[in-house]
Amino acid sequence: MSIKNVIIIGAGGNLGPSVLRALLSSSFNTSVLSREGSNSTFPSGVNVLRANYDSVDSLKQAFQGQDAVISLVGSGAIGDQNKLIDAAIAAGVKRFLPSEFGSDTPNPKTRAVVSVFEAKTGTVNYLKSREDVISWTSVITGPFFDWGLKVGFLGLDQKNKTATVIDSGNATFSTSNLSFIGEAVVKTLENAEATKNQYVYVSEFQISQNELLAAAEKVTGEKFTVNKVSAKDHIAKGNELLQKGDFHGIGPLIQSITFGDDKLGDLKPSGLWNDKLGLKQESLEDSIKAGFAGKLLHEV
Repeated sequence: MSIKNVIIIGAGGNLGPSVLRALLSSSFNTSVLSREGSNSTFPSGVNVLRANYDSVDSLKQAFQGQDAVISLVGSGAIGDQNKLIDAAIAAGVKRFLPSEFGSDTPNPKTRAVVSVFEAKTGTVNYLKSREDVISWTSVITGPFFDWGLKVGFLGLDQKNKTATVIDSGNATFSTSNLSFIGEAVVKTLENAEATKNQYVYVSEFQISQNELLAAAEKVTGEKFTVNKVSAKDHIAKGNELLQKGDFHGIGPLIQSITFGDDKLGDLKPSGLWNDKLGLKQESLEDSIKAGFAGKLLHEV
């Protein structure tokens, strides 16, 4: 299977710019799909197509001539990707990459804690039902490393020199810089036959919270105050927020499955594709410096 023309949906989000940058540096002819009326801006020279996301016909027109569609839609649209798939099929697209790029959603134990992930597996199940007319690849990466340090998702607060450690802090979890994920997308498309109709697991770093804390203290030359919390209590906190209609509660749920002693955040047992795709790991220390500088790795 040969893929030449690629279009990205959601190129303006947290992950989008890194995927777009990687594709623009590759041999693929890359376009961006933007919603009609959107104010999103993209690098000069990028081919931007507009469509009504509520219209399969409008989406079909935008997808004409494309070999692959990469969906990076945000959480609010995760469960609404079937119309994108239908439009891609109608336009003759060969490959669809659904919005995944995070936790191990095929694992039912993961979905039991973070029920919103059912929407991701639902999308893949729909793609599986249409494999006679379109192929798919779902890329799982663990949490975003440099972004996670930047916003504090990985439990480290550089400003206040505090660390929130879940359970023992010894459980290994998988995590990837945004640039690494962008490169993984490129390699996935370059190896289209090998990655056809499969979950592709990649991870730049296999690390525990305690190991990350030690590395952060080495980079900064400062000690962090450690606050320990059980995954059980963190899950209760997340569910309490969700019951109040506060969707910030999803964060603690994802943190609990990522860092907790149940080891649901370790992607290695599922079989990493790093070597098969030829992915190269960046320096851990440089990645930490980037995150703490409030930038992405290659923006430093």
